Parts: sequence; C-alpha cells; structure tokens
Amino acid sequence: MPPAMTDILDIWAVDSHLVNDACITVDFLLPTGIFIQMDVPREATLQHIKLLLWKQAQSYPLFTFLGQMEAYMFECVNQAAVHEELEDESRRLCDVRPFLPALKLVTRNCGRAEKLLDSKIGVLISKGLHELDALQDPEVKEFRAKMLRISEEWMEWLQCSFCPLLEPSVPDNILDKLHGGQIVIAVRFDNSQIVSLKVSPHTSPSALTEQALRKWLTTHGKEEEEANSNNFVLRVSGRLEYLFGDHPLIQFKYIRNCVTNNESPHLTLIDSCTVKEVFEKELSTIGAVVNRKSSNPPLPLPPKRRATSQISTCVWDVMVPFTIVLVKGSKVNAEETVKVQVRAGLFHGTELLCKPAVSAETFGKNEHVWDKTLEFEINVCDLPRMTRLCFAVYAVMDKVKKQKSTKNIHAKYQTIRKAGKVHYPIAWVNTMVFDYRGQMKTGEIILHSWSSFPDELEEMLNPIGTVQTNPYTENATALHIKFPAYSRSTVFYPPFDKILEKAAQIARNSDCVTMAGRGGKKFHIELKEIMERDPLYQLCENEKDLIWTLRYDCRENFPQSLPKLLLSVKWNKHEDMAQLQALLQIWPKLSPRDALELLDFNYPDHDEELSQYLLQLVQVLRYEPYYDCALSRFLLERAQANRRIGHFLFWHLRSEIHMPAVSVQFALILEAYCRGSIPHIEVLKRQVEALTKLKAVNELIKLGTIKNTKSKAKEAMMTCLKQSAYTETLSNLQSPLNPSVILSGLNVEKCRFMDSKMKPLWIVYENKLLGGESLGIIIKNGDDLRQDMLTLQILRLMDMLWKEANLDLRIVPYGCLATGDKSGLIEVVSASETIANIQLTNSNVAATAAFNKDALLNWLKEKNSGDALDRAIEEFTLSCAGYCVATYVLGIGDRHSDNIMVRSTGQLFHIDFGHILGNFKSKFGIKRERVPFILTYDFIHVIQQGKTGNTEKFGRQVSFWFRQYCEEAYLILRKNGNLFITLFALMLTAGLPELTSVKDIQYLKDSLALGKTDEDALKQFRQKFDEALRESWTTKVNWMAHNVAKDNRSAPAPTQGPLSGSANPETGGPPPPPNTTSNRRIQQSQAQVDEVVDVMRMNMEKVMERDTKLSELDDRADALQAGASQFETSAAKLKRKNWWKNCKMMIILGGVCAIILIIIISKYI
Repeated sequence: MPPAMTDILDIWAVDSHLVNDACITVDFLLPTGIFIQMDVPREATLQHIKLLLWKQAQSYPLFTFLGQMEAYMFECVNQAAVHEELEDESRRLCDVRPFLPALKLVTRNCGRAEKLLDSKIGVLISKGLHELDALQDPEVKEFRAKMLRISEEWMEWLQCSFCPLLEPSVPDNILDKLHGGQIVIAVRFDNSQIVSLKVSPHTSPSALTEQALRKWLTTHGKEEEEANSNNFVLRVSGRLEYLFGDHPLIQFKYIRNCVTNNESPHLTLIDSCTVKEVFEKELSTIGAVVNRKSSNPPLPLPPKRRATSQISTCVWDVMVPFTIVLVKGSKVNAEETVKVQVRAGLFHGTELLCKPAVSAETFGKNEHVWDKTLEFEINVCDLPRMTRLCFAVYAVMDKVKKQKSTKNIHAKYQTIRKAGKVHYPIAWVNTMVFDYRGQMKTGEIILHSWSSFPDELEEMLNPIGTVQTNPYTENATALHIKFPAYSRSTVFYPPFDKILEKAAQIARNSDCVTMAGRGGKKFHIELKEIMERDPLYQLCENEKDLIWTLRYDCRENFPQSLPKLLLSVKWNKHEDMAQLQALLQIWPKLSPRDALELLDFNYPDHDEELSQYLLQLVQVLRYEPYYDCALSRFLLERAQANRRIGHFLFWHLRSEIHMPAVSVQFALILEAYCRGSIPHIEVLKRQVEALTKLKAVNELIKLGTIKNTKSKAKEAMMTCLKQSAYTETLSNLQSPLNPSVILSGLNVEKCRFMDSKMKPLWIVYENKLLGGESLGIIIKNGDDLRQDMLTLQILRLMDMLWKEANLDLRIVPYGCLATGDKSGLIEVVSASETIANIQLTNSNVAATAAFNKDALLNWLKEKNSGDALDRAIEEFTLSCAGYCVATYVLGIGDRHSDNIMVRSTGQLFHIDFGHILGNFKSKFGIKRERVPFILTYDFIHVIQQGKTGNTEKFGRQVSFWFRQYCEEAYLILRKNGNLFITLFALMLTAGLPELTSVKDIQYLKDSLALGKTDEDALKQFRQKFDEALRESWTTKVNWMAHNVAKDNRSAPAPTQGPLSGSANPETGGPPPPPNTTSNRRIQQSQAQVDEVVDVMRMNMEKVMERDTKLSELDDRADALQAGASQFETSAAKLKRKNWWKNCKMMIILGGVCAIILIIIISKYI
C-alpha cells in the first residue's frame, strides 16, 4: 500500500519505478534455515505467496522436515521497525509494506483465532495491540479485562446490525401532506417487477409485505397461493436499511423524509434467506473466538494481612492538611540565568478548592531541585473523589529583561503577578489524587508535562487539561513529586453506602427539613431568575448560597437546574458533598438535552437522539480521569446494541487517536468495541483499507514532479484507480458517511481531483443495489473537517428542533466525517450548483454576473416548469429562511458565491464552514463581510416569483410569510439556546481553530439575545434582518470581486456539490478566442462599462446620491483615470475630517473604478 510519496526509496509507493513491474524480489527465510529468493506479484495476497513459496521449497533441501503449510505464517519487520506476525493472510503484500522485501516463515502459536483477531483490531484502530500489552499500567490491564467480559455478551443480530431508523413522534403537518390520508409506496421484487400500493401511514412493515405479496400473486393469477410475509423483509431501495418490527410506517425516518419531500417511497422485497446467509456468515466469524479466554492474566489476589492489622483507613478520618513533596524538575526549557518556579493547585472540575501552593524560585541548567513540601489550605478529609492536582512550571523574570530573554514566548502566555516580575508558563501537567480504585496515591511519581497552553488559564494552571502524562518523554519537562503516606494502611475514599450514611447522620444532627417550599415568594422569584440564565453565566457567592439553601425547592420546581446546583456545592466540605449525593438519589429524571450539561446517562433515550450528540460525548471522554468510567461503558453498551451508533463511535474515536493526550484511552475503547462487535470488524476494515488507498492517490497527485501538470496528475490518478489492488479494495463496501449506503464500484471515468491547494478527490461510485443511484464523495487529505462536522451537526439539530415545532425549512445538512489527522469525507449533494456558476453561465462578463438578479430565477425555470417551478420556489423560500437564521445565529462567515449552492429542486444550502462564531474575514483591517447574513436581491427576486416592484417594501408587504418564517425559526432556536451553548462548550477541548475558549461562545449568547425578553430579542433580529437587506449591495460587490478573481466559466459546470473553488478537473481551458480589431475591443470595453454603470445605478442608489459623478463611467476609458484621481483627492480631504463616517461609499466606488480599469486594460494586453 503506497504511503508517503515523497520518499523515492519507498519500494511500495505508487510512484516507484517498480510499480510498472508485476513482481518484486522477496527474500524468504524458512524455519529449517534455508534461504530462498524469488519474484512474487507485489499485489498478491500472503496466502498466495505462501503457496508459491511452498512449491518452490519442495526443490530445496530439508523440505521434508517442514510440517503442514497451514502450521506456518509469515513474519516481517514493519515500517515502525517492529517484528509483526502476519496472521491475516488475506492482506496483500503491497498493503503490508514490510520495511524491506524480506519475509520469515515461523510456526504458528496456539490460539490462532485470538492472534488473528488481535492483528485485525490493530490494523483497524491504527494502533498495534502490542503497544497496549507493553504498557505496565494496572489500570489499562484491568480495563481491558473488564471490557472483554462485557463484550462477550451477544445481542439479537438483526436488531443490532440493522437497527431501524425511527422518529420518536409524528408531527401533524406530516399527516397533512398525505394524499387522501394514505402513502403511495412502490415495492420492487427481486425480479425487478414493481407494484404500487396505497396504504395507511399506520400500517406495519409486515402488513405492507403481505399486501405487496397478495397484489403480486393476484397479478400473476396465483390468488390461491398463500402469501407468507415471514419469508420476506423490506429494504429501502439502494440502501442497506431495513424496515421491520411493529412500528408504523410513518415512524420510519426514510418514509417520513419521502412524505416531507412529496416523493414516493421505493422499497425492495428481499427473501429472508438472503439476510440469513449474511447472519450465518457473521456467526462463523464469531465461532472461532467466542469461547476464547482473555489473553490478560487475572488480577492477583490481594496479599493476606494479619488479623490484628487495620486493612484500610477512610479518607474522612484523616484530619490533617494535604501536602506533597516537590522533589525536582528535569529537562526544564529555560535559560540558566532564569529563575524557575512551580505552582500547584487542587481542583474539582474547574473549581479551585483552596489557594494554590507555590514553590521557591530556583536556578539550574537543565535540572531544578526543590525537595520541599508544599502544603495546601485544605484537610485531606475534605478532598472530593475526583480531585485533580494541577501543576504549572513557569519562568520568573524581571520586566527589564523581557526584550532579551523572552523573545520566543508568545505574548498571550504572559502573566504579571507582582510589580517588577513577569511569569511565563513553560509546562503544565495534571494528575489525580485518588487512583482508579479510589485509593489515595502514595510514593514518588514522575509526571512528564505538556508545553502547549490553552488560551485561558486559571491561576496559570490548566484544570480542564488531560490527566494523562505526555507519552513523548524524551524532550518533555518532568516533575518528580512524592505523595506522603497519611496512615500505615491504605487511605481510601468511602464507598457509596458510607456516603449515604454520613448524609443521614448530618440530617439527624442538624434536624434538617427536607420538604419543598422552604423559601418565601421573594426568594422563589429570585431563584427562577437565576435558573433561566444561560449555562455560561457566572454565579456569584450569594446566588450559590441561595441555590444550596433552597436545593429541595430546586428539586421540586426546577429539576432542570441541577447543573447550577452542582456549581453551588462547596466541594471542599465533605459534609455538603454527602448531602448532595443523597439528594441526587431522589432527583427527578432529566431529559437527554438537559442531561448533556451533566453527562449523567442513567435515563432512557432514543438511539437517534444519542447519535445526534455522539460527537460531543466522544469529546467529553477527554475529561474522564479514569479509563473505566460510566461514560465509556455507556457508549460501548449502546454501540454494541446498535451497529449504526458503533459505526460513528468508531470513526469519531479513530479520527483523533493520533493525539497523544487521548491515544491510549481511545485505543482501549476501540479495542473493547471491536472485541464485542466481531462481525463489524470486517466491514470497518474494508473502509479503512479503502480510505488508505484513496489517501495514497491524493498524495500521488500532490507530488512535486506532477503537481503542476494537470494532465500528468489526471493520468496518474486514472492509472492508479484502475489497478486491480485498488479496484478490489475500493469496491463493495459500506459508505463511512452512511453505513446504510453500499458503494458497489468506482466509476473511474467520472473520478477526478479538484483545483484547490490540497487537491481533494472527487470520487464517483455506482450503487448496484436495486434502485440505487450513483453517489459522489469528496476525499479530503490535509484539511481538518472537524469544524465543518460540528457546524453540520448543529444544522441537523436546528432542523430537528424546527420540525418538532411543525416548521420544516428544508435544510440540507449533507454528510461530513473526519476519519483521521486532517483527513475526511464530504457527501456530494446531487443535482446542485453554486451561485457563482449560475451567475457566470448567465452573463458574458464576470464583473457584472453578480448583479444579474434574473440569473437564479432563470436557472430554476430551466430545471422546473409548471407546478414543479412553484414547488421549487417554495423550497427556495423555506430553505433561504432557514439558512438566514442559522448562519446568523452561528456567525458563519466567508459567504462568497461559491460557498452557497442551490439544488435543481430549489433548495438553497451553504457549504464550507471554515469561519464560524462571528470570525468574519477581513482585508487590510477592513471587514469584507458587513451583513449579519446573506439575503440579496436576486434571492428576493426568486421569493417574489420574479414580480417587479419596490424592493424596499420587501418583508412588510410583498413577502410577509418569508419574514414570518425567519422570526418563528429564530424564536424556536432561542428557546433551546442553552442546548446550543452546552454543545459548543463540550467541544472546547477538541482543538478547533475558532473554538478555543469560552469567549468564542459569547457570540452565540449575543446572537440569540439570551439575556433579553422575547420581545427585545425579536426586535434585535428584525434590526438585523433590515440591515441584511439594506446592506446586501455590499455582498454583491464582494461576489463581483470573487467572480472576477475566480472566473471558472471555461470549466464544465458540475452537477453536484458541495465543493469550494473551481471545479474544473480537466487541464487547461478552451482555446483562446481569435484576435479582433481594435474597434471591436473598444466596443466590448465600452459595453462592459455601460453594463456596470447600469447595475450600479439600479443596486446602489445611495452611492449615486453621494456622488453623481458615477455617470461619467458611461464615457470612454480615459475618463475613468481622471475619476480615480478625483476620488483620491476627495478621499484625502475627507480623511482629515470624519473619514469613516463620510467616505465609506467612496471607498467602495474607488474599488469598483479600479476593477473596471483592470477589465478595460486587460482587453488591450
């Protein structure tokens, strides 16, 4: 398998000179000591190579001393310089990629099925299990043993593998769209015959199957035969998605979407024997390992103690201050003349439990020795179970030395602590005070620290950072600390029953009243106001005291306020903590959306809703201090019960396994999932292999030798995709974007690469399932798609919330999935086109294309006629309203005309979400985007169905319903504002470029106006709506500049999206036009000037009012130069006065003049 293409010595690379040779010379070493060198096909499987070797070995000495061929397997040295046993003989030699073409034949050990499974899991999760075996960490070993026992519990296969996609409820507006209260369904049989049925939306799949069979038998004159529906199962045509169970048809997601889109559902009737064959095949993969024993030895029994000794001590009995010994620090990245200091703090979550402890300042070359005790102002008995001990190593410098000593330190890390001193963070590291068994740590440990700091620090400490130490120990700063022993026996945190006993004892001693209604009316009003505030609101001490005092009122009247109650607990008092634990036992169940703030999963929820929040749940695993936690168990259980959840859990974890902070944790969870879902391994393995091949193709076309020559790159790509090793690997697999979709085979002739910097691949697949259509996927390699994935997830959530309120705004949240380090997939939306291409194909001049308001409407008329056009305009109106509100709330920027697309059915949608949360692009300090969202006059022209009139009255008279849609959608999102803030807050540690601190989420609070009443919020939105409409001409100017800079009209117009930039896959463009006479050039140039002036007069009336000299653009080209000079003179005068207030339009006018000059001059060059 070709890896990095830059290494010319890589004999397995697709650009190697050996790629043209069918064979490669391999050295083989047999167990008898015989050395054989022979040529083997580089794309042959290991099984085939072993067969060839066995035939060759028969002619060599000592062959009779060999056993059966099946008793041996190959071993090689892999690219990581590690001996690897090649158990899986279905792998190709070019995919194995040994370091050198040398294979050793070794005897198989017992337990082949287990070793084969380990090998497959290691390849699948991109982390060899031998790395986990080598970790001398008892927590890792215990977690693997526990998860192995849980994974061996098997569930019903069909329900797990193809769990039906259901909607929890049926909105009234869905039933209103039915024709006569019935659904028209087309059912296809295996012989391609189709029957059409009208059924009730409440019909079950089995009843539909029986009706379809009866109609088929009647059509073929076999009415007397019995229709046994149990022998068949319904499958969505073109997908690996089944309809079964006692659920009504309208509850299935596919049926619901068809009804919403006014489409007829297409189902295929499959013989159940076909499904049973798949079932039996998967069972056979389990049989070899289902009775396996754990490769991990059982945990040793605790050593026997004498009866007179005390077994353990409860931490609540230790009434002394907590202390640690700071021994030394090594590999500290600081100059010898710089003083180094260590700060340590105890945290529960992000709450500082007591004042941080600070060491003395020391000098040192590479090692700093303290050997001092740090004492904290909190007793050991008051430490919570999840206490984190956080360290920060920093340099202490005088201000006068700043210029000399700190030139390479980023300014944002600077923290001035006292006069004349400046502190610069060097490293940080966190560890838990209690281990995973609840025992307090003792003895000396070494903490290898991290050098990258977040934007926000608490007392220069990083409490939300990982508690895992840096695995790259060679250059990491190391802190040597020692935990003292507070007792001769083990100090442990009390079990849950002891905590409840403590709470009961406190209640008896204090005669605590546990009835609701303790607070008066005044306090209840104040409590309600506090509970309605957003999750980011910082509670003051008085508010915390009030919430804690009225905690039983909160339970009775505000159960959703539990997150704020937890923020009000004094975690440095074990008595309060015990009372809280007792209160939680009688707290009402929370909805999944409310519980996201807590991540307490002891509640029933729907798999579809769990999938909606899976991205955040994976990120929250970073906060978990121990491998074996409730969240990891919860995710594993749900993933093994529903293969679709398991599919996305696998990819979310695997896409970040390269990150050192979570590498071991995510690898352990992935291993546990694979061992519990053995049949799913082969499916995922095919996807991993396919993506590895496609990544290699992308690396090939980015090679320096062919990168700048499109024809060579296209030829290399086609040649590579046509190789048998690639064809087989890339065929007949489930789509990583949607496991219900089968990617049958490549349509190589339609595959291409795009022109952007990273050369993403445009891959077209055929879908050979009955009724399946061709599918397009964009393969990204070099771009981080996680921010796009988050934005699309939020768009899906908005769509779900709107539909729950009976408002369907026709959102198109296309598929997007990160699959690795800066790599991933994007779903291609069929029959769609960018606004830029629509405008350019309807205009002769790129500079004026953006001002052609008829272009979009004419394009829709070309694609639709009659009633279809009315439906397309309705689709456009609804989707435009949805995206206006969504892009405003999320602060999505860089909205040029290539980032907005329209489907032929009329649905408008946005793509490429590289700028969110108000991070709008700017040029030379000037914002390029000045509108809160995109609502241009050509959009209005479509919404008005082409009717002309005074566009200033838009929204008040002409299209009242459009404004109503926007306002209703905005208020729905406001009601769920806390949910959106929570979802973004949970992603803070993901490392997204524009979501790094709580300050970034402030934009959401402002756009949703969470601190205001509904009336004030609606007033704010209406002002933004009017502003977007009033300033839409600035958007048109931006689009004009974009169209001129990236005029791709010579490219064949793509029929699918999303995409960004030019979509021209071919080399070059059409031949240049023949030379024309000078007069003809002048006429064309004059026509361009006239057209620009006409458009500017029509769309920028305010500019015309400020400067009537714009009409001079109707004259010949030399007048433009004089106009530009006059503009510069006027601008200089205005700058001395109030520049920004009086000259905003003049700046834009100057830009327009400059662009027109460039266009005219270019005609003569």
